[in-house]
Amino acid sequence: MRVTGISIAVATTVSILGLANSAGSAPLSVRDSFRIGNAGTIFCSAQSLAADPGLASMFDTGYSVTCRDAAAPVGKLYKLRSSADPADRLAAARAQQVSCSVPHEGPVTDLGNVEIMDCKLKDADVAYRVYRLQKGKLTYVAEGLSGYDSVLQLGLRNLVADRQIPGEVSIATTGLGDPSAFARVQAGTLDATRALNEAYRRNNAGSYAEAAEFFAAVTSSGDAPLSRAEGLANEALQKSNLGRYAEADALFARATESVGNDAIVTRRLRNYRAMHLLNQDRAKDALEVLDKPLPKGAELGGDAAVRSLEIDTATAKRLNADSKIGKQLGAASDELLPEEKAEILDGQALQLRGTALRLTGNVAGATNALRQADAKLQGVRGGKVVSILWMRAQILGDLAAIAEESGNAAEADQLYRQGIALIEATYPGSAALLNSKARLAGYLARSGQLATAETMFSEIVHSQPDTSNLPPSFANVLRPYVDILLKKNDPAATAEIFATTQLMVRPGLAQTQAVLARELSGGTNEASRLFRQSTNLTRQIERARVELSRIEDIAQPAPEELAKARVLKASIGQAQKQQVASQAALASFPRYRAVAGEVMPLADLQKTLRQGEAYYRMTIVGDAAYAVLVTPVSAKAVKLGVTAKQLAEQVSALRETISTVENGQRMTYAFDVGLSHQLYGELFGPFSGDVTNVKHLIFEPDGAMLRLPPNLLVMDQASVDAYQKRAAAGGDAEFDFRGINWFGRDRDISTAVSPRGFAELRSAPPAAGPKLYLGLGENSKPSATTAVPAAADRDCVLPLSSWGMPISAKELRVAGGILSNVDPNGVQIATGDQFTDTGLEQRSDLNQYRVIHFATHGVVTARAPKCAAQPALLTSFGGEGSDGLLTFREIFDLNLDADLIILSACDTAGTASAAATQAVGLASGGEVALDGLVRAFVGAGGRLIVASHWPVPDDFDATQRLMTGMFSAPPGTPTVTALRMSQRQLMDDPNTSHPFYWSAFAAVGDGEIPVIRSKPQQVAQAR
Repeated sequence: MRVTGISIAVATTVSILGLANSAGSAPLSVRDSFRIGNAGTIFCSAQSLAADPGLASMFDTGYSVTCRDAAAPVGKLYKLRSSADPADRLAAARAQQVSCSVPHEGPVTDLGNVEIMDCKLKDADVAYRVYRLQKGKLTYVAEGLSGYDSVLQLGLRNLVADRQIPGEVSIATTGLGDPSAFARVQAGTLDATRALNEAYRRNNAGSYAEAAEFFAAVTSSGDAPLSRAEGLANEALQKSNLGRYAEADALFARATESVGNDAIVTRRLRNYRAMHLLNQDRAKDALEVLDKPLPKGAELGGDAAVRSLEIDTATAKRLNADSKIGKQLGAASDELLPEEKAEILDGQALQLRGTALRLTGNVAGATNALRQADAKLQGVRGGKVVSILWMRAQILGDLAAIAEESGNAAEADQLYRQGIALIEATYPGSAALLNSKARLAGYLARSGQLATAETMFSEIVHSQPDTSNLPPSFANVLRPYVDILLKKNDPAATAEIFATTQLMVRPGLAQTQAVLARELSGGTNEASRLFRQSTNLTRQIERARVELSRIEDIAQPAPEELAKARVLKASIGQAQKQQVASQAALASFPRYRAVAGEVMPLADLQKTLRQGEAYYRMTIVGDAAYAVLVTPVSAKAVKLGVTAKQLAEQVSALRETISTVENGQRMTYAFDVGLSHQLYGELFGPFSGDVTNVKHLIFEPDGAMLRLPPNLLVMDQASVDAYQKRAAAGGDAEFDFRGINWFGRDRDISTAVSPRGFAELRSAPPAAGPKLYLGLGENSKPSATTAVPAAADRDCVLPLSSWGMPISAKELRVAGGILSNVDPNGVQIATGDQFTDTGLEQRSDLNQYRVIHFATHGVVTARAPKCAAQPALLTSFGGEGSDGLLTFREIFDLNLDADLIILSACDTAGTASAAATQAVGLASGGEVALDGLVRAFVGAGGRLIVASHWPVPDDFDATQRLMTGMFSAPPGTPTVTALRMSQRQLMDDPNTSHPFYWSAFAAVGDGEIPVIRSKPQQVAQAR
């Protein structure tokens, strides 16, 4: 099982229980941050300013306002008490950026009339607004971009009331931002010490993606209040919590190199490594880490700083930090002493030991270790340190699990609830609290209290409209809820299962599809232009940030690297201004202020489906597999009778008969029709009565099925028996698969990655370009003197011979010839020297073509295990800057407006590494099938992508025949229908009846989009 909720980081300052208890309801004047707005999935926050021209004394308070999808702060809030005229001071500060009109009065809810000034930015045509209210000696001000007016007004009301006021903000969003990006902007408004405290707080709250950004901000700070090793260890733990174990391993290795014998950091690193192993279900390995002695000199008595309680530079920075809580209490510092930190970390080690022992079956040893840990932790300041409260909550959860396994129901119930109480006292509404409540609900379900458990689970599922920051482990704790609902077997329960399973992590492609759908829904050229400008700037900022981080990580950067860093910092600042201005301008388009929740109700999907269609959705939770089949008038949910591990084994076995590499040669074996039929029964057997009549199946895969198209599944045993009888004759008969009742023979199949992504793209307007077809391929062979750009690791560079066997352009010419009969002036084919990476990047007319067809080799797998997967398409070499590759990043940057993109290349439905994804400027996704080239082309503007699951064959002109058949379909024929009819021709040819030849291509998106529009559609589009 996956361990949940154990990744508790030890903060460096003390929060006393009495103060922590009131954290959610404490006056804003003693808090460093607060949320603005409590409704909807979009929210903004105010982060305390440590230094600002508007603050003149310790009695003045200022906040920077940040909002989701905005790359920089959008405004400021002030509460000023100083004797000098604060209005003049603020006017002088803003005069450098804005020019304002004469003040006038206007109403603000709850506040009556306030002073309002309408302004404009001096360096952009963007409106800016200032609200000012005087109450006795206090001056309240809210100012910022007018596109965020609802945020400014609600923020001002919060400030005056000194508490959070309920309300909803109305701002423009692109959907490209995520919790990580939002947290990054927030972290940038804080000094390093406050950012560090916020990093620990968000880690303990279970917001791991956000915590990672705050830790990264701290470690990149010039005056980071923690050592390099501590910063790397914290970043590593966050990566592990998010399931990115390879990245965590690399960061832990770097932390180990620089840790030395620091008594505190060595303990922290030991504990974090154990957590990392527990996250991977490696309890025995975690025990080995915990059993290892600390490095020489790292014992409590051996560290000079601990013995004498000396204050090092990093600690001094923490002590000198401006703390709102410290000011309110009149305390000099709440800093933990080094000995106390070491004691907490040793207590945490005992807690982790107890968890690991429980997972390995040593109940007595686990109980003993957990009790010792609890006693040790309570010995530090009475156990009233926030990080101790979190650890004790986890201890109580483990002890509850032990009590449950021992049959002590009363004790288990009590311990689960005590753990929840500790977490709820410190961080109400957090992901960690939801996790703890779900553990209790799971216990209630297992103990037969199904009604109570169901109610609790339902509250958990519907408690947060914004689900994007839930940790990956959240899926595991919801599994008992799905099992409860399955037993009810009624329409309401099925709808709830459909909603609940959408909280699970999906490929990054789902987010990219949603962003494209929002862009296409703009309705006007100006709206669409602003949307794309904002998303491009967002990715540009992310790219620059990643490169800047790389340079700052160099121990001794060269002068040219330092110069590059300065340029990057300047470009980031400029791009942030432009991006926020674009977001503010988008607010004038109501469509971009309306945001649908990430979870799509079952009824809404049913309205999207057409007669004869069904949506099949898979969800893998741990080793369990679930499926929901939805038609326009019915829905059914089941737990599949196969485990995730068994699915992975079966899919791998089938793929090895289709295309595998042995001794450097690609091999194809006789397809295992028996296993294919078994897999069909496991996936679709529970829906046999419904699936038979489906004409168009929208298939949303998960787990191993992301790597296998369902069209090659065998529907009946008769097909298996007939094939086996024929194959027994020997010879080539075992490669003759004619007559088999393939799942994809009589029904169209589209591939989806999320219900909402599919539905929104289906409702998006078609491509507006006047031209029909652009064919690209058959690269020129490079000369012997062509230079391939060097890489950091030579083993990761493609050899020049990779360009030596280009795919023939015959399929492009055949397709172009067919389509020229439809639109003689709307067809272009670019091959040879016209088909270069630099040439494509420079073209400004790509968005004029409805169909773009690539017939070239794809680079989708790493050349060596140590190399990151960097998806790309091979092109001819162009001029300066060309590397003969249209890379993942370059594809994302293309400006397309295409109904259909065909990638007739090798394995184009594959993955992209996290590194490749970040290089594009995306903060999430990667490492799963469909997150590679498919995602890049969707990001560029492709509605429907036809991509391959394995290297497409040249034998018997199979791929060329497949594509030719697809383009030969009558106008108005859906792409998936045209593809299926072409595949049938190959199925019926003994030479190409093996699935290797016809099954590789999947239509990702809404396959009902036609290859060639019917004449009424063309006329309507022209109008």
